[in-house]
Amino acid sequence: MTDLASADYFTDATIAQDPYDYYEHLRSHGPVYREPHHGVVAVTGYAEVMAAFKDTDSFSAVNAIGGPFPPLPFEPDGDDITAQIEAHRHEFPIHEHMVVMDPPAHERARSLLSRLLTPRRLAENEEFMWELVDTQLDEFIGNQRCEFLSEYARPFATLAITDLLGVPAEDRAEFRRALGAEKPEGNRVGALDGAAVGLNPLEYLDDKFSAYIAERRRDPRNDVLGGMAAATYPDGSVPELLEVVRPATFLFAAGQETVTKLLSAAVQTLGDRPELQRQLREHRKSIPAFIEEALRMESPTKVDFRLARKTTTLGGVRIPAGTVVMLCLGAANRDPAKFEDPHEFRLDRKNVREHIAFGRGIHTCAGAPLARVEGRITVHRLLDRMRDITVSTEAHGPAHDRRYDYESTFLLRGLTDLHIEFTPVEAS
Repeated sequence: MTDLASADYFTDATIAQDPYDYYEHLRSHGPVYREPHHGVVAVTGYAEVMAAFKDTDSFSAVNAIGGPFPPLPFEPDGDDITAQIEAHRHEFPIHEHMVVMDPPAHERARSLLSRLLTPRRLAENEEFMWELVDTQLDEFIGNQRCEFLSEYARPFATLAITDLLGVPAEDRAEFRRALGAEKPEGNRVGALDGAAVGLNPLEYLDDKFSAYIAERRRDPRNDVLGGMAAATYPDGSVPELLEVVRPATFLFAAGQETVTKLLSAAVQTLGDRPELQRQLREHRKSIPAFIEEALRMESPTKVDFRLARKTTTLGGVRIPAGTVVMLCLGAANRDPAKFEDPHEFRLDRKNVREHIAFGRGIHTCAGAPLARVEGRITVHRLLDRMRDITVSTEAHGPAHDRRYDYESTFLLRGLTDLHIEFTPVEAS
């Protein structure tokens, strides 16, 4: 049994497997509480997390990914350290990506991404996904079993976003291999956590998309990449090559991780809750609500970080400038002050769309619409093409004593594997 009072959230392997008791321990001290090991102020209250997300004047996103790691590259001085942050911004992990930018740089980068994620492009991508889901299921459905992450979730998420971003068809197999979505034993090239942040996956994607965009600028074409190459800022100025590339590549890397975790959590729930399968088969209109509740219950991003740029208060607690603030999305989405019976999976939850699994404010996940569509299409077609979806007792134990392994990371919440069994539905 973990001693929650002395446990270190960032290193305790038990908490990485199941953080919810620890979140409740933090909450017992109030919605805003300083954890004892790294001086990080943890925010578990829904209202307080929302307030921090929206207060970009007091809180900087410069440390959004790493939190207290590495330590600040300067000693905070005074009640407003905005100038220090800007002077040292280049020393923070993945400083060149939109997720850690503050206004006005964030608005400029986001404007380029909004040129890509148009309603028309998203609709075209959704049409592609309806075909992709069957292609992916065809790879294993005859086996009547699969390891869901490697055989479906990762390749589906990867190939869906390669289409959204216009990766040429002849290059998509390479992306699938390089990003660890090729086969169960495929090598992964990194994750958005710890020392791997900003290394292999983002560098690989930056290099690939830089080549694509540079080619389109030399030889314009009327395709998705051509549109990215021709994008300008709202004032009409032309961005540098990498300024176009990086918002798209971070969306690619983060979207692959988030969607894989969402899909596996949703299917895990279906396998463990046969009554939900029956409800969704009979009432397909409930599938979007099911996806939202899966996001609330198992937020793919457990925590997000901010750095207090000005001395302020949050939830009645004084936050000195220079404080690392940990916004616990997984805890806020189970805050009993916001969600009734927060630890119960409820398909009829009236306020489920108010969860903050995708963040809130200016840094709301740009890929949220994509993730929701991927979840909805996947569940629809699994129910169409499979009966009696169950979690493998051989791999995960009996229903009353499941054994699941989660990634050992303080940042993300996701299964390492999910073995399911099913009866294929014969095509009519």
